[in-house]
Amino acid sequence: MNQPILFNFPKASSIGQHLQEKLNAEEGHFILHPFPDGESYLRIESDVKGREVLINATLFQPNPWILDLLFLVDTLRTLGAKNIKLIAPYLSYMRQDKVFQDGEALTSKTFSHLLSAYFDALITVDPHLHRYHCLSEIYTLSTTVLRSAPLISKWILENVKHPFLIGPDEESRQWVQEVAGDLPFIVLQKERNSQGHVAITWPSFEGAEGKTPVFVDDIISSGGTMLLAIEQAKALGLKSPVIVAIHPIFANDSYEKLQASGVLKIVTCNSIPHPSNGIDIAPLIASVLS
Repeated sequence: MNQPILFNFPKASSIGQHLQEKLNAEEGHFILHPFPDGESYLRIESDVKGREVLINATLFQPNPWILDLLFLVDTLRTLGAKNIKLIAPYLSYMRQDKVFQDGEALTSKTFSHLLSAYFDALITVDPHLHRYHCLSEIYTLSTTVLRSAPLISKWILENVKHPFLIGPDEESRQWVQEVAGDLPFIVLQKERNSQGHVAITWPSFEGAEGKTPVFVDDIISSGGTMLLAIEQAKALGLKSPVIVAIHPIFANDSYEKLQASGVLKIVTCNSIPHPSNGIDIAPLIASVLS
């Protein structure tokens, strides 16, 4: 049987449903529930012997269920699955890529060792590669990194009149530059002092008059840098901006704060389920699996 079987973990998601349709994949079924002592019971109900297995698991906030994911993979192997690929639209534990203070855990490496030991392959979208240049520096399994820039560029061109792209800090350069293509863009400079206070410096720029600012970044977490940049954009007399991000973490009430800051729109990819999702990356993932 050549038809792949797709498990959505830990629960169904829109991107998983889209992938199942585009790949004509069989839906994988399993039972998972906690025992009274907090341990997990898991049983796979689908026939996986000799089958290619795909597990769609966006790894946002993985700690409560990462052990259950490993139970799933180990049981699949016991039942004879021949090739198990992890589809992780958002790959967690990538931002701790350096030991800043003595005694810190380099969690990006520990997490990579864990996934590499259990899966045959990993497919992800725009992992936060900053000090690592590629996933193979820490992952030993086969990895495929997909870029959402073409989808984001298409959305901007179809939905924003006269866009002028802005990267909120130097780490965003790799994404805003790729998304911009022939569109004008600038990248702001961010400095954080020893007390944690952030200062943003704008480069000299021309040609933004009458254009719509579009802030582009891979991840929005606390939103603090973005809020400060929006405030400064207003002070510079720029129009109300659009915010586009790949991975919508939006910690605490950061999404509500950004909405209240006077932005025109906040749009994200559906790598993490969120009300701001407006760019579907399922076709991108399906293109390397079909």
